Amino acid sequence: MTLLKINNIRILILVSVCIFAVAIVLGFMVYSCGFRHITIMNDLKSYEKSLDPEFCDALVEKINLFNLDCKPEVDILDCG
Repeated sequence: MTLLKINNIRILILVSVCIFAVAIVLGFMVYSCGFRHITIMNDLKSYEKSLDPEFCDALVEKINLFNLDCKPEVDILDCG
């Protein structure tokens, strides 16, 4: 009976550690520069279709934050 409880606790701890590790990896993938660059490129295509000035302002802010953190700099839009 005691051995069964110890094994259940070990399995629970192992599953918890695995879930935590997967969450960390997914967190880094979501905020990676490559993923953010792809998102900005898709937003640029959407902006070219809509030409919405509010969307442009939000996109310029997103591009500025990207350029501060990541290397392949994206040109800033002229929302004028």
